[in-house]
Amino acid sequence: MSKLHLVFGGRVKDPQALDFTDLSKIDFVGMFDNYADAEDAWRGAAQRTVDDAEMRYVVVHLHRLLEPENPPQPG
Repeated sequence: MSKLHLVFGGRVKDPQALDFTDLSKIDFVGMFDNYADAEDAWRGAAQRTVDDAEMRYVVVHLHRLLEPENPPQPG
């Protein structure tokens, strides 16, 4: 199975948390088959909004959600 990574972000209520204020306005950056590409996309999106403390972007390891019984592998 591919190692799928989803990058998305949006406005949060608290910059220290992941409680998004409006799920209809989530910015879906993309889906990536390796962490390096996902991290590059995350970094680009986060840097575009660096002056807005209420915007937060994340990388979700979808492959870990799809096969939770398998322990995380390096890389």
